[in-house]
Order: sequence, then C-alpha cells, then structure tokens
Amino acid sequence: MIQFSLRPCSLFVLPRGALVALALMLLFASGQAQAQAQQSTQTADQRASAGFTESAPVTTNSSKHKRDPYENWNRKVFAFNESLDRWLLKPIAQSYRAIMPEFADRGVTNVFSNLGELSNFTNSVLQFKLESAVVAAGRFTFNTVFGLAGVFDVATAWDLPERPEDFGQTLGHWGSGAGSYLMLPVLGPSNPRDFAGFGVDSFLLPSSWDQIERPYNGYARGLQLVDVRADLIPAEKLISGDRYVFFRNAYMQRRDFLINDGKVQRDPFAADDSDDLMLDDF
Repeated sequence: MIQFSLRPCSLFVLPRGALVALALMLLFASGQAQAQAQQSTQTADQRASAGFTESAPVTTNSSKHKRDPYENWNRKVFAFNESLDRWLLKPIAQSYRAIMPEFADRGVTNVFSNLGELSNFTNSVLQFKLESAVVAAGRFTFNTVFGLAGVFDVATAWDLPERPEDFGQTLGHWGSGAGSYLMLPVLGPSNPRDFAGFGVDSFLLPSSWDQIERPYNGYARGLQLVDVRADLIPAEKLISGDRYVFFRNAYMQRRDFLINDGKVQRDPFAADDSDDLMLDDF
C-alpha cells in the first residue's frame, strides 16, 4: 500500500472543532512523552556516570527509531491499512488507471491541485512567506481563468510551480515540534503536529472545497482519493526492504523537506544512518 500523508481530504465528517481538539491533545501528550523520555535518558546517563549499571529493557521494536516510540501499535495499524488498500482502494485505482486516458487523469489531478491553492495561500501568509502567497494567488487565478477551472496547469508552464503549504508546516515554521510518529487508521502516516494541522486546515481555515455543495463535495473527495492512489501506483517499484520502515522514513523526510523549504539540515550519508536513507524522487 502507498500510505498517504494527511491533507484536508478526509471523507469523514466530524463535529467542527472535535478533530482539532483531539489533535491538540495528541500534540500535548506527545510533547510530554518526549520530555519524559529525555528526562529518563538524562537520568540513565547520570546513573551510568556514577557507576551504576542495569540490564537493558527488552523491546520488540525492530527498527528502534527515536521518533517512533509507538512502533508496535503503528505496525498493527499499518497492517490494517495495507489490507484495506489491497482489497479495496488499489483495485479501484488500477481500474481507474485502465479506463482513464492519461490527459484526462492529469486534468483531474490539476483540478484538485488548483482547489488546494487557497490553503497554500493562507498558510503562506500565516508564515509570512509573501512570495509564496503571491505565487499561490497567481497560480489559482491563471489556472482558473486560462486553464479552464484548473484542468490545465498553465501556471507551471509560466514558471509558477506549486509551493505546497499546510497548517502542519505553519506550526513547524513557528517552532512546534513534530512529536512522535503516528500511523492512523485509513488516514496513514502522521504525527501530532501534522494531525493538528490537518484538523485546522479541514475545519477552521477557508477552503475552496467549501464552495462545493453536498453531496457533490463527497463525490469529489472520493474521486480525489482514487486519483491520488492511482498516481502513486508507479512509485511502488521504489519500495524496498521493510515496507513499514520505508513508508515511515519517506513520510518523515518529505515533511522535514517541506517544513524546511528544501533546505537540508544534515547530511544522512555523513551521519552514517542508512536506515533513514531514501530515494529523493519518491
């Protein structure tokens, strides 16, 4: 299964503010857990320096990633998502690719991308990225007017490529930590910060999706989900090794890349952390 990162495209309807409250609770709980883990590490170091020794705790985490303390639970959710994808979503996406001409598939993808430009604009403003805000406004205007409501991505051809921004990135821009890695049922990879951002993007910030009346809004969400899954099928050939670890590292690196605006914070090769190495094009 190609697991999806959280964006405001959920098919579920929750009371306004409920998802945001839950996300903020997760954000706080994760921060508390990380603080306790740091304190435990410091205590262990102090005990070791004082000459005390103790047996290492037994763990069933296979990869022992410091940002994935809930790996046992996350793997169970990952297995559930894999089964759901294998028996439902992927067959639908494969049928979609089989019957959908390439130019029409690209047009559908472009329309949904155009609907996301308002979110890109709003979050760019919240981060004081005025150039990105101008780009998002220009893309929406050009693609809506000259690209037939976004079917054609004329803005990219005019040297205005998309600059994706969401509220999870906004929180990261203002110093909020990501927290522990979470694998959520159906929604896929996330963390408390991105889940909180997902809730804010979905229920609090203005969105072009609000202009689509029900039930057509739900139909469009379903089509977007299938379109995204279909577009990811060719990328499956890049998957190697432990699938859970692969998707986890891909998600973390992608989010770090977006939040840092493509600026590399460290050299993974110099750090000799082969578990974190991923293909840049994934």
